[in-house]
Amino acid sequence: MAKEQSVGKRIQTYREKLDMSVYDLAQKSGIDEKVVNAIEKGEVMPALGVLTKISRSLGQRLGTFMDDQFKPDPIITRAEDLESAQVSKAGTNTLGYASHSLALGKPDRHMDPFRIEFSADGVEAASSHEGEELIICLAGEVELAYGNDRFVLKPGDTAYYNSVAKHSLRALGGRPASIYGVVFMPF
Repeated sequence: MAKEQSVGKRIQTYREKLDMSVYDLAQKSGIDEKVVNAIEKGEVMPALGVLTKISRSLGQRLGTFMDDQFKPDPIITRAEDLESAQVSKAGTNTLGYASHSLALGKPDRHMDPFRIEFSADGVEAASSHEGEELIICLAGEVELAYGNDRFVLKPGDTAYYNSVAKHSLRALGGRPASIYGVVFMPF
């Protein structure tokens, strides 16, 4: 089963366990009902902000919808595995970035670490949610829009912020970019 289908199926399963309709989940999460339907059908891979809102609305942590197996500690993610995922564009969403979890298989985690690859023509989409984020720029230039302010991150630069404020990230300069991002949400 493709990752998109797996994520959508899990969302549908948890929604149905709570006896929620798609409309109810859309209302509670603030995500358009058509988008929720498309995610559940596996037609769309949700952006992290969207998945965060859905997971919170279902009373689950983000990893609940991303993990498909358990692995004992420590979780090691090899660089070659990230590179092969990048080439195949696994996890690419409609906003123009691909996210790769660095903690798949660790169901008891409290943080969600990712490597995120931004395409040169990605769309800026702001999100907000409980918790905090740490961003480490790896390659290219990334613009962080945080509230009304904008910051440019270059390789080696970091940003740490409260994610309850509206925020978004995108590549700059017409070139792709990549970051490591760690999301913490209190449960």
